[in-house]
Parts: sequence; structure tokens; C-alpha cells
Amino acid sequence: MAEVYTVKVEEARLETDEKPSAGPVYRCIYARDGLMELPSHFESPWDFFRDTTKRCPSNPMLGRRQKTDLKAGPYEWMTYQEAYDAAIRMGSAMRSRGVNPGDRCGIYGSNCSEWILAMEACNSYAVTYVPLYDTLGANAVEFIINHAEVSIAFVQDSKIPSVLSCLGRCSNLKTIVSFGNVLTAQKKEAEEFGASCFSWEEFLQLGDLDLDMPLKKKTDICTIMYTSGTTGEPKGVIIKNEAFMAQVLSIDQMLKLTDKVGTEEDVYFSFLPLAHVYDQIMETYWVYKGSSIGFWQGDVRFLMEDIQVLKPTVFCGVPRIYDRVYASISSKISSAGTLRNTLFQYAYNYKLGYMEKGLPQDIAAPLFDKFVFDKIKLALGGRVRLLLSGAAPLARHVEEFLRVTFGATMLQGYGLTESCGGCFTAISNVFSMMGTIGVPTTTIEARLESVPEMGYDALSTEARGEICLRGNTLFSGYHKRQDLTEQVLVDGWFHTGDIGEWQPNGAMKIIDRKKNIFKLSQGEYVAVENIENKYLQCPLITSIWVYGNSFESFLVAVVVPERKALEDWAVKHNSTDDFKSLFENPKTRKYILDELNSTGRKHQLRGFEMLKAVHLEPNPFDMERDLITPTFKLKRPQLLKHYKDCIDQLYKEAKA
Repeated sequence: MAEVYTVKVEEARLETDEKPSAGPVYRCIYARDGLMELPSHFESPWDFFRDTTKRCPSNPMLGRRQKTDLKAGPYEWMTYQEAYDAAIRMGSAMRSRGVNPGDRCGIYGSNCSEWILAMEACNSYAVTYVPLYDTLGANAVEFIINHAEVSIAFVQDSKIPSVLSCLGRCSNLKTIVSFGNVLTAQKKEAEEFGASCFSWEEFLQLGDLDLDMPLKKKTDICTIMYTSGTTGEPKGVIIKNEAFMAQVLSIDQMLKLTDKVGTEEDVYFSFLPLAHVYDQIMETYWVYKGSSIGFWQGDVRFLMEDIQVLKPTVFCGVPRIYDRVYASISSKISSAGTLRNTLFQYAYNYKLGYMEKGLPQDIAAPLFDKFVFDKIKLALGGRVRLLLSGAAPLARHVEEFLRVTFGATMLQGYGLTESCGGCFTAISNVFSMMGTIGVPTTTIEARLESVPEMGYDALSTEARGEICLRGNTLFSGYHKRQDLTEQVLVDGWFHTGDIGEWQPNGAMKIIDRKKNIFKLSQGEYVAVENIENKYLQCPLITSIWVYGNSFESFLVAVVVPERKALEDWAVKHNSTDDFKSLFENPKTRKYILDELNSTGRKHQLRGFEMLKAVHLEPNPFDMERDLITPTFKLKRPQLLKHYKDCIDQLYKEAKA
């Protein structure tokens, strides 16, 4: 009998007049006696940084490539002691500007040393940091500054103009600190609105190495992270110190299971957005372990070059990145000639066979690792020992390929901003967890809640339902939005909106979505109803169903055009097609697609919310085909089932 990696800790709940039924509560087997507790000596993430600096002050901590004559050189490093001193001085400078414990500090910019130093400066003086980023839509930065009452912001040089442009409408913001330099004109513009603008070095000089820092508590708010709302207005997710630290320590606990715990010799490549909880947690973990963090240049054209120069031992990506790595390597293998291709396939199947029998990937086929797969590892610098994937589901064939060819431990997980990052993780050496999100982490309990309207029963033998979470790493509510908090936090359980199915080995598999908001493969959230409402303002259509596959990076749609508008267009362009033939004409589809995207741009939809392909449907969505409800709401699972072949074809065409 196969081993089961979860344990039941609470019985199921039967349906009542007010609540649907819910399945049993499960923990992973490594937390069978209780969820992981935070050690008493930890009060704030600052403790991680302080303790590491005491332990290894001269270790390289933050690295970047300096440019000379427009060409990037080798990585240059700041030690833990240097970074620690800079963070304390920055924190002291904030205090000199009237920023007190509990106040909010914005951080706005691409991944770099200054981002981390600003975060640690906030941690040192118990200031709540608020990541600012513009992918949440037009005016999102202004909204976040006002909603969180941000009084000081650390800002990347290139982002300063956008902050200055909204300064007149952000009365709380009094101090802007550039990651680098600042122009005299920018200083004057800030002063006109009663604010001050400093270069990084200028602000650093305002502080000192005063070690009289305020007391910090586990219950202090560490950060407020804004995430997508269904109506387009961002929600501020409140994360306390205790949740943030517990998440970091749970990573250490899970890595110990595969003997892959972080070390002072590890090098982490930083390119996933630090504004997202996923990378904040990961980088804090490597700081906790005394590892080195090397930043990319911020230009996708030089991403692979940065990797080759840094040669990281740890690579943390999203499915879109791994898809590209897989496609690139597969293409090279296919073009390598018959003999090499045959040898590769033999080695691949040989190693895969032993992994399926339970052997860890690093000992399943050591000879083939050395003579066949060793060159493949060079794609990520040649030293990677740990691959991590999150933010969206990773395709099974890609995960399998990476496990076999890279000889590195592969960890895939699932998490949300509200769960402070990963709440499920696959145990890397358990091959049967491939294609799943794994088991609850050691800080989380999970259960499924029935969703009768979608036909999901949490009490059936094949338990399916909405994934609900309870534990030590959950958020504490939405900032200033008690109404939204009460919608998703019920009786201590966070309702994720994702539909899951328990597997025989105790792992969870995501099979559907309850909420009409989902992630694309690059990790971007898509509030699909909001997008559809924008596209419906195009006069050429009467109905639209927008679909996004979590394994893809773009959206497609099925569209019901407005008949008269389409016929008028045909007459204007001298088309002799009848109405039915118009739908099959590539020119018609391109016209509708272009007009929809024009409408999207007019209503400030973002790049990843634009459509790459459309299928034209002559018949309105109807109840006869079970595509809409009696109140004309789209039935998304049924639409996907009905149009699955069309959707597959659209993705195929768009990628051709």
C-alpha cells in the first residue's frame, strides 16, 4: 500500500441550513502532533538578519553587476556587516524624518540591493513596509499610497516621475528616497507639494549606527501587500511578523526532509518581483541561512547572461520561465542528430524508470548524469542544486523533464498572498506527488468544503471542494476592508476560491476555480469578470467568454459578434461571404480581435489582459446548451467543456 503523507486531525462537518458540508481536517505527517510553533526568541524578521550578521559578518550578501561603458561586469558584493550597517543607518534616517514604529513605508522598484536594504531598515525600526507596483492597473500606486497612508517611500530612479506626478493627491507622503540619484528639478517639484526628495547617499547621511532600536513584537504588522481585487481595486493583505517568520522557518523544515537545507555557500538568483510575497519569503530565507543573493540587471535580454555569470546554486522560478527552459533544451536535443537524440532518450527513460521506482533523482542514474545530462545543467549556470516553482501550476511533463535532466531537487508548491506564500508543497523525492501541489506545510491545516452549485462534494470517496486553510501563516485581514475579510475568513478558515481534490497519497491537486480570478503562467492575477465587462463595451460583440489556462501566459476568448455590425463591416469591405462564412474568414477574426484589444487599451487593460486569439460563435450562449444560468451569468466549467477543442486550437494558433 502506498504511503500517505497527511494525517486526519478533525472529523468532517455535515451540511446545515447555513453552511455546506466540509471534509475532514488534515495536516502533513511531519506536523501530526501539532503545527510548527515559532521559537520564543524570534520577534521580528529583523532577528534573522541580525543573527546571521553576528554569525557570518564577512559573507557576501547582496551582489549586482556594475556597468562600465554600457557593458556589465562581474558581480560585486556587499557583505552582511556592510548591509546590516546600511540598514540601521537607513532606519535611523527614517526616524529623523518623523517616521515612527507602525507607520507605513512604500518600496517601489525592481529587484536590487536597495530594495532589500529598505525592507530591512523597516524591520529594524518596526515600520510596516508596503510594496508598490504598477501591474495592478492604472493609478494603482496612487491608490496604495493613499489607502495604506504611506508617509515615506524608497523609489527606483526611473519610477520617481510617476510618484511625483501623484504627489499632489497623496497628502501623507512626505519623504521620497531614490535608490540612486535624484535631479535638482525633482527635489524642487517635491518641495512644491510640501515633500522632500533625497538621493540614496544623502538619506544615508541623515542616519547613524544608533543601536537604540524600538522593541519589536510578533504581533506587529510586518507588511501590507496589495493584490488583485475582483473589481480592479487592490486589496491590502495584512501580514504580521509571526506569520512571516513562521513561513520562512517552515521552508527550512521542509528542505531538511530532503537534506537540501540552505547553507552559507548557497547563491540565490533574484529576478522574480520582490513586490510579491513569493520572492520576499524566499530571499528572507536565504538571508536567514547566510547565503548570497545576486540580482539580475532588470532587463530580460540579459537574463540568461546574468545566470551564467552568477552561477546560482538555487533557482526559484515560475512555470513560464521553466517552460522556456524546457522548450529551449528540447529544441537543441531534437537538432543534435539521430545518435545523440537516441542516447538522450535512452538515458532519460532509464533514469525516469528508476525514479518511478522510488530512487531519488541524484542517485537514480549517476553515470548518465555525468555523461549525458551534465551539459544540460549549464543552461542555468551549471551549479543549481535546488529548483523551486510557484505562483501557478507547473505542467507535469516540464516538471518531470527538470527532475530527470538537472539532477537538482525540484520543489513545487501552492500559495497565495493571504497565506504568506506557500501553504502546500510537494515532497521532492516522492515521485507520486508529481503533477500535484503536494501536502500542507507544517504551519497549515487544510480541508475541502463542498460547492454544491458546481457539483463538488467534499464528503464523497473522491473528495473535491474549495480548499480552505487554517494555521500560523495566514494573513490577519484586508486593510480597511472588514467586509472583504469576513467574506473569505469564516470561523478561522480562509476560503481560497480554488477547487482541489485529495489524492490517495494525501497530496492535493487543483482541478478548478470557484472564484473568477486566476493566475497566468507568469504569476499575474486575472480578474476575468472585470476584463469581460471592459470588452463588452466594444459595439461589435454581444457576448464574450474570456479564458486563461494557468499553464499559458496569455488570454483567449469565445465571442458572439453583433450581427448587424458584422454585416455592415462585410459590405464596407466588399465581402461576398454569407453570415456563416464570415465567422470562418480569418480577416473577420482579425478585425474582431483588433477591435476588442483597441477597446481594452481604451479602458486601460494591461498587456497580459489583452487577447491573443478569438473564436467567433454565431449562436448566443444559451441555457439549452447549459452555458448560462437563468440570470444569464456565464457557467465557466460548462463553457470550457463545450468549447475545449476551440480553446486548444486558439492556443495552438496563437503560439504558431
